Amino acid sequence: MRFGAHEFLETQEALRSKAADIELYGVLISQAQDPHLRDILHNQQNRMVQAYQQCLSVANPQNYASGVATMPHTPQTNVYENVQIGLHNPMMQPPNPNAKTMSDVTIATTALKLHKSGAVCSMQMALECTQPQLRSFHATCANVCQEMAYELFQYMNYTGVYQVPQLADHTMNTMLQAFQGQGNTMMTYTQNANF
Repeated sequence: MRFGAHEFLETQEALRSKAADIELYGVLISQAQDPHLRDILHNQQNRMVQAYQQCLSVANPQNYASGVATMPHTPQTNVYENVQIGLHNPMMQPPNPNAKTMSDVTIATTALKLHKSGAVCSMQMALECTQPQLRSFHATCANVCQEMAYELFQYMNYTGVYQVPQLADHTMNTMLQAFQGQGNTMMTYTQNANF
């Protein structure tokens, strides 16, 4: 089994990134004050260690001869909180350029940003792979990253740090009515608020 140069180099980059992210999570966990946040980070670090081990296996061409393939993905995201829509007196503390430790807000934001960029990078890597196993592995990593990002978003939304603005119903209805369905079957937002 031979890999294309680009997909092999991308996978080596993924290994380096995963190793660094696992260590970064160790620092984030050690500084997190909220037990709920530490629980999320511990669980996510375990998933990241699993992904690193799987990447080592997938990147080894000798494993293909023995029939090793990527493991199927089963979502492991814990739904910690219900998402709150709307703004409720949002406030952000100014950044502290002389900080010696990180706040829980900074820790959660750092981890969220890590997984958002990880989802994009992993999908880009998947699109460059010719080997189905590598392609599947990187696509699975993208999905796992978006799941972990959503988990962190839920925590941040619950604590009031990451609030979600909402458009007025009449604004949403006006925008939706711009798209005419067949036979005027378009429902208003208030009639179909669960889509």
